[in-house]
Amino acid sequence: MIHITDKTECCGCNACGDICPTQAISFHNDNEGFWYPEVDRNKCINCGLCDKSCPMLHTDTLHSHGQREPKVYGGYHKNISIRFDSTSGGAFSALANAMYKQGGYVSGAVFNPDWTVSNYISNNKKDLSRLRSSKYVESNAEGLYKEIKRLLKEGEKVLACGSPCQMAGLRTFLGKDYDNLIIVDFLCRATNSPKAYRRYLEYLEDVYGGKIVSIKAKNKDHGWRSLARKVVFDNGKVYYGEGHEDPYRRGYHLNYFERPCCYNCKFKGLPRIADISLADFWGIENIDKSIDGNLGTSMIMINTEKGEKFFDGIKSKMVLKEFDAQRAFRGNFSVVMGDCCHAPKGYDREQMFKDMDAMRFDALADKYFPYRPASGIRSIKSLIKKLLKFGYNTLRNPSQLLRNIKWSVSPHIDGKVIFRSHCAVDLRDGAKIMVNKGGVLNFGDKRNLKSKFESRLLLERNSRLIINGNRNIMYDCDIQIFEGANLTFGSGRCNSGLKIVCAESIIIGDNVNIGRDVWIRDNNGGHFIIQTGYTDRAAVIINDNVWIGSNVVIMKGVTIGEGAVVAANSVVTSNVPAGSMVSGNPAKVVSENVIWVK
Repeated sequence: MIHITDKTECCGCNACGDICPTQAISFHNDNEGFWYPEVDRNKCINCGLCDKSCPMLHTDTLHSHGQREPKVYGGYHKNISIRFDSTSGGAFSALANAMYKQGGYVSGAVFNPDWTVSNYISNNKKDLSRLRSSKYVESNAEGLYKEIKRLLKEGEKVLACGSPCQMAGLRTFLGKDYDNLIIVDFLCRATNSPKAYRRYLEYLEDVYGGKIVSIKAKNKDHGWRSLARKVVFDNGKVYYGEGHEDPYRRGYHLNYFERPCCYNCKFKGLPRIADISLADFWGIENIDKSIDGNLGTSMIMINTEKGEKFFDGIKSKMVLKEFDAQRAFRGNFSVVMGDCCHAPKGYDREQMFKDMDAMRFDALADKYFPYRPASGIRSIKSLIKKLLKFGYNTLRNPSQLLRNIKWSVSPHIDGKVIFRSHCAVDLRDGAKIMVNKGGVLNFGDKRNLKSKFESRLLLERNSRLIINGNRNIMYDCDIQIFEGANLTFGSGRCNSGLKIVCAESIIIGDNVNIGRDVWIRDNNGGHFIIQTGYTDRAAVIINDNVWIGSNVVIMKGVTIGEGAVVAANSVVTSNVPAGSMVSGNPAKVVSENVIWVK
């Protein structure tokens, strides 16, 4: 009979609950959000099946399914859209599609409507978008093992993917290998607390004032190595939590809310329990740059002859290279080190989880695992370099320093704004420049410091220029915001010669990069045509991660979708679909599924 007295001896795989013939086992969450089995003694018949199915009790026999020293490949899916939407290089999608093509079933973790995570299985290819990408929180596998066994007994083919402990639980539950089953696991650092994840999402919804509609870990809008978690809200706002700036990633990377058994995982190391193991190929940029590209590269470990045969069927879908295992493992410590996830020293775990109930997640993070930007010699050198540059520029152009001191106390400016030399700035009654998210507006910047090109900014009465993040607008620009109008920029860069005429509303998102001599306007300058449906003004919306080439003209009423590219010399008069490239006058779609990386 399963009886948990030491929480380090339970991985939460749910196999014991699935195998119980009398449904005597249920799962209950503890104060850390992890679930553990509880036995109803009135229903228990002491059959011992729960003990037989527990992978924690049978680790020494779990490697007896033809496992061997793995063949190791690095690579990525040839379909750029699949690669871009995947956590790594899209290897799982290639495996899943191969099983769907055979009429088989695929299992993996999916988000539920409340953003909890469960294991799910189907033979519907449309479910792949839900199964794809890591979720970084413990998933509930109740019912999964029974369903897989039923399908296997009926002769159906199954590709089961999950964490190493879950896939170990599948093997012990089944009790034998099946020819029609392919087991895939991944190199797992640790399993994170569902409670911590829920509190983290609640914090984001509180800060951004909306309900979450989309989550993508390791989003690649800013490149794979940004390690960004992109969260989209129903009010249109978007959060990019990059690297350790994101408190949830920082917490689990520093091992603050991992499941207790993960600190000495019994399922890491070699040989693997699965037929195929997948991972991020950490350090690929130092081994082979030809399969890097900062869009995610998969490491694929082939652990059994059955796994190799199945993998051979997807090679044509991938760009692949085979590597010496020891060389490939240098950046993937969890392959060979079962205890690489150490509990932090000197912290009160029990008190931290109590505080998690009472404190907002960012406050909890500040208390237990605060963000510490790069420090040491590198940051000192950076500071000295900035001070020398500031001193040099001040001596060269003291009037610029005086001008920015003047604007820093202006009632028209809320936030940090830097006006470079030769800026003509006209801010009228009620006009406001608002710089949010700790950002900076750098206006009229020049690479040629001797240039006398003028940069012009006009805000008429009660107008708004809103900057969300860091926005650099180069010299020779002319931006006019009419009375009562709003112009909004996210983070990014505008090259020289930008011209904007905003009479009502223009919104430019994050990571929108604008080439030289671009025109953007939301109006026809008060000129009217006697024509049904004609309007003089209509808002312009340019969504995140758009690249606008040189000499482009963007006219009123246009929405440009996320990730689009507008080719040089184009005139945009109608909406541009997300992920497309447009070109011409008027601009037309010339390519779809376009991916560009800053």
